[in-house]
Amino acid sequence: MREFFVELLNNHFIVVSALSWFLAQVIKTLLNLIMTRELVMERMVGAGGMPSAHSAFVVSLAVTAGRICGWNSFQFAICFALATIVMYDATGVRHAAGEHAKVLNLILNSMSDNIRTMYEVEKKKNFSFFRKLRAEDPDDAKALKAQQENQKLLKELLGHTLLEVAGGVVLGLAVALLYPLP
Repeated sequence: MREFFVELLNNHFIVVSALSWFLAQVIKTLLNLIMTRELVMERMVGAGGMPSAHSAFVVSLAVTAGRICGWNSFQFAICFALATIVMYDATGVRHAAGEHAKVLNLILNSMSDNIRTMYEVEKKKNFSFFRKLRAEDPDDAKALKAQQENQKLLKELLGHTLLEVAGGVVLGLAVALLYPLP
């Protein structure tokens, strides 16, 4: 088992890529701290944000493959194709999913406000049909408020803008080109 970890740590492809990913996550966390004045450790592993850790990872992998195996090698070609797909996905599908999550969260929040307003109106009118809309006791406003506050919203920070991906590309290039290889 020890041999496995020694070989893993001597694999320049993995080390350079992991270093690029780690640096991107640290930078992302620090930028978030500067902007929000709040340390959010989830940024160390979370998706989205500046720079793109996924882009840094795959670009550094491709550049390392080019440096070690040659720019005309099938290894570089595979890594280049992978990097292209990952970056396209980050700015396309994942970014769009994040935008959809924002809209859905607005709808969920809007519905919560409407339900709360409806509850207050119906409570004043004391209509019995509102009891059918809720499993809890309709007189328990605290339970309704707790239910709304505990409503899980969708993650909005999933993909990247072109600038965030470009930041990941620059970071991945820098780490892969500066990392000393044998």
